[in-house]
Amino acid sequence: MKIAIGADHNGYDLKEAVKEHVEALGHEVEDFGCHQCAETDYPDVAAEVGKSIQQGKNARGILICGTGIGVAITANKLTGIRAALAHDYYSAERAQLSNNAQILTMGAQIIGIEVAKKNVEAYLNVSWKGGSQRKVEKIDEVERNESN
Repeated sequence: MKIAIGADHNGYDLKEAVKEHVEALGHEVEDFGCHQCAETDYPDVAAEVGKSIQQGKNARGILICGTGIGVAITANKLTGIRAALAHDYYSAERAQLSNNAQILTMGAQIIGIEVAKKNVEAYLNVSWKGGSQRKVEKIDEVERNESN
């Protein structure tokens, strides 16, 4: 699977560790930065990762900032994107199984490398099989109705 990954400067070190882990799991990674530990605005990175998924260039994404909240809020502004914040294995797995979230977000100032790796495994090792289909359709309907 092709995975988009991105982080701001607060998430740079965790992104690098997660990126290496995702590749070790056999996935292809497209890194949207930041590419060094220099101040980077998370909305810019989150928007690029989300757009790559909208355009079908990547199947899923992983975004990291200090808390994971800012990147989730930003990605969720994009039409058709569902980004889920998860700081534990169960939530990361349910992001995909229950909500068909295309993007997993995490906070580098909240969790460590090993927990992040386990979350990524939980998220990438499952596929949405229509669980909560009615609820996901309602999420999409809210978006459509908001634009009218």
